[in-house]
Amino acid sequence: MTEPHDDEIIHREIDTDREEPAAAIAEAVSDLEGTPVNELPAVYNCIDGMLLNLYSDPPAPEAQMSVEFTYNGYRITVEQSGTVKFVRVS
Repeated sequence: MTEPHDDEIIHREIDTDREEPAAAIAEAVSDLEGTPVNELPAVYNCIDGMLLNLYSDPPAPEAQMSVEFTYNGYRITVEQSGTVKFVRVS
């Protein structure tokens, strides 16, 4: 497996105080794909509330926790800080 080049990585920030942080992921993919968010598969099927747990009861900042998963053709890494990386996968 080859590592993505920096020009293939799309960075976004999400609001970690948002009630449904997974919805921010779906909205970002919707924007990247130019597809209405209601036409995308449910993001909860991919991450089953893990993001909500990451932000509602976060570990200490020193943990630098992240969650990585694939959703709608993107490998997505969500950092505890709210930084999100999207890499298109084939």
